[in-house]
Amino acid sequence: MTIILDPTGELQPARRERLPRLPGLAGATVALLDISKPRGDVFLDRLEEHLGDGGIAVRRYQKPTFTRIAPADLKFRIARECDVVIEALAD
Repeated sequence: MTIILDPTGELQPARRERLPRLPGLAGATVALLDISKPRGDVFLDRLEEHLGDGGIAVRRYQKPTFTRIAPADLKFRIARECDVVIEALAD
């Protein structure tokens, strides 16, 4: 069993089952989430180019600030519109 801790200050970590992995990205929509750290957009630009060259649908999103968790409405929007999320963590 893998334990994943949430660094948001919860006193009791929520237990969540992992979702099954997709067999591949063909036909999937990939969310690229920029957490607003410096140069994260540079990484995501290259990744978007690479995925696009492979014919994979990409949608871009950005958190207002890296110092807080993503707003609930942003998380729900991504979950509704995409199958996979890649987050940019850069400096």
